[in-house]
Amino acid sequence: MSPQVSADHSAAQPPERDTVDSLISQTHRLRGGVDAVRRETAAEPEDPRFRWQHALCDLAVNHLDDLGRQLGQLREGLPSEPAVPARGYIPMPAPPESPRGSRLARVGSAEWNLLTDEADWSEELCRIFGRSQQDGPLSLDELPSWLIEQDQPLLTAMVTDCLVDGKPIDGEFRIVRADGAVRTLHMTGEPVLDADGCTASMWAVLRDVSELRRSQRALYETRDSLQQQRHIAQTEHRIAVELQEAVLPPWRGSLRFAQGAGPALDLAAHYLPSATSALIGGDWYDALPLSGGRTLLSVGDLTGHGVVATSGMAMLLGALRGMALAGVEPGSLMDRLNQLLDSSAQPALGSAVCCRYDPAGRRLLWSQAGHPAPLLFRASTGRALHRPEGVLLGATAGAAYGQAEERLEPGDLLVLHTDGLARRATTLTGLPEDEPGGARQLLELAPRFAAARSAHECVRIVVEEFGGTEREDDACVLIARVGDQDRP
Repeated sequence: MSPQVSADHSAAQPPERDTVDSLISQTHRLRGGVDAVRRETAAEPEDPRFRWQHALCDLAVNHLDDLGRQLGQLREGLPSEPAVPARGYIPMPAPPESPRGSRLARVGSAEWNLLTDEADWSEELCRIFGRSQQDGPLSLDELPSWLIEQDQPLLTAMVTDCLVDGKPIDGEFRIVRADGAVRTLHMTGEPVLDADGCTASMWAVLRDVSELRRSQRALYETRDSLQQQRHIAQTEHRIAVELQEAVLPPWRGSLRFAQGAGPALDLAAHYLPSATSALIGGDWYDALPLSGGRTLLSVGDLTGHGVVATSGMAMLLGALRGMALAGVEPGSLMDRLNQLLDSSAQPALGSAVCCRYDPAGRRLLWSQAGHPAPLLFRASTGRALHRPEGVLLGATAGAAYGQAEERLEPGDLLVLHTDGLARRATTLTGLPEDEPGGARQLLELAPRFAAARSAHECVRIVVEEFGGTEREDDACVLIARVGDQDRP
């Protein structure tokens, strides 16, 4: 049955076989290329980006399979003509098997005669509906009962417009077969007129587009999932940034803490984001004036990224400030922070260094927990302070944390930093090695630090040195310079 607008309309000539064979070969090659890309996107099934890419490839493969089948039917001609495969032709993948095990055809045709009330279906259309030739075709009156209830008015309207107004049919609906399978069909057709111009029958082609629509739904779902995840990530990033800005000291540039009768302590700090700025971590720096003219200096890093890390950092920094104001010494302070992380509802690991500077005698009392030691620069040279005992916070319950004391001189420069400044090696325990890469690079800056006139200038030097580094993690640096009489 060929489409026609009148009963005596002659059939068009079939296309050249060589042209169709060429199109089939091109489609097959393209299908193979898309399938190769699809296999690559299956490598990370948990990543929503790869799931979306895989769904897109699935949809493309289904379209190409459908195109290959249609070109094959175009090449073979009418069912009564013998099909002779072209030389070198490689057939497209077969359509999926039906639940009954028979091959499910994708395209079928039908004609409903309005004068005799007879229906003529192709064998392929019977297969789509899961009906045998013995079952026979469905009449136009019976057809709507096979549709899902929501789709029945659509089919009725299309058929009415075709038979009454002569409009072509073009629409989709879902059927429920006798075996319970739901299939989505795309129907195109037109009225067939008799010699008097009256509608004698209705001709239609029905394509089973179930797999195409399934692929499209999968694509839309993965796209929506990806967009939702991006929205969540953007929201979490914004919250993490706002929380970080709310917790870290608001001052920028140099800050001078009066030290009673002693010289002022010149302070400056900076936060350096990671190469991927979306990864907001739990790094912090802090400077807190204490009673008696003393000052608490601290930097630290809590594992993880995002809101969890920044909220944990906020909790830890708040506890640190409270205990320091209560007069707890650095070693005992680390011990209590370790207890806090160990008993937290969200276990985490953290490293930190805490220094209490007393201007009376310029004494620096400090402790550390799995953290790079402070660097002391004096007279154009620098060295790392000898670290007292101390493991990562949250790593071991009941861990002991020692204290060390250092006497500073006027003009000394103290540099505290987290370990994300540069790539570094770690031991099997996860503790930084004695000389992490960031510390070595900082020590090489000693001559430039000696020429700087303020802590803020020293921070600028650090940013110039490390700002363009492809860091895997974010980092903080805090610089304190002990004032003297010769330099402002």
